[in-house]
Amino acid sequence: ATALADRMIAAARRPVVIDGQSFAPGVSIGIALAPSDAASADELLRCGDLALYEAKRLGRGRHARFHGALEASARYRRLIETDLRDAIARRELALHYQPIVRAEDGETVGYEALLRWHHPVRGLIPPLDFVPVAEETGMIDAIGAFVLNEACREASRWGSGRRVAVNLSPAQFRNPALAAEVAAALDASGLPADRLELEITESVLLDASSNNLTTLGRLRRLGARIALDDFGTGYSSLSYLCTFRFDKIKIDRAFIRGICDSREALAVVRAITGLGRSLGIVVTAEGIETQEQAACLRQEGCTQFQGYLYGKPVPASALAEVSAQPRAGTGS
Repeated sequence: ATALADRMIAAARRPVVIDGQSFAPGVSIGIALAPSDAASADELLRCGDLALYEAKRLGRGRHARFHGALEASARYRRLIETDLRDAIARRELALHYQPIVRAEDGETVGYEALLRWHHPVRGLIPPLDFVPVAEETGMIDAIGAFVLNEACREASRWGSGRRVAVNLSPAQFRNPALAAEVAAALDASGLPADRLELEITESVLLDASSNNLTTLGRLRRLGARIALDDFGTGYSSLSYLCTFRFDKIKIDRAFIRGICDSREALAVVRAITGLGRSLGIVVTAEGIETQEQAACLRQEGCTQFQGYLYGKPVPASALAEVSAQPRAGTGS
């Protein structure tokens, strides 16, 4: 079965030419065997589906074999999906904010809004456990709208005027009303658009990039700043910088972790910071945990820092911000 799966995956990778354009399709395969995995056809198909999901989760373009742990994982995911549907109404979702500081003097220039789910029974559930479920089930639109509105509402109360950064998932970009939702969140909160920073990953541009570039243009016209997150981890990062004028690029924490010990990590960081200087783009390093890392990044000319060294994510009420009264008539 695995040999057959390997041949099918290899065959599917061959480029296909349609109307003069070359496309490179891909296939993911789940493998389940009878009678070791299941005794009936329905059960066998269900096990195959679980294995297929595992293959996609591991990065697509591969095969995965069903095993018992996938069954337990599926049950957990079903519980997460059921509880997540009511989490917003029960006010279990909340935002925590991690500071972003200026490299030269350590001054806080903004905060990144990070989603947290405090389940009444299971406690704190990590975003990696429930955000993929939200994306697959379509709940990400409602959750994304909550994050946008809550971040804008809370940031509008910061008397310091600092920016707030909000992550947008690739699934949200499939919603044609995304730009309108951002505009509505800004209008309802009274937050100036230039104080909102929207972070996207390269996968947004890989998925129907022409449509997504149009959406990015609409967001830019609203006055919001656009940041490219996890820069350096995708194979076509540089082409995106030529396609769209980003305000910021964020160096993935994988390079920061090894910057003081790995010549390769240092070379990548040096290249990205040099690119940022040449293009006039702010470069933020995330995941900084030590003074040694900060010193290396400062020497390379990185402009902004983020990480546990400068503060862990905390609720808005714990931020060192001067409270300001909501603007009249903004609905805050």
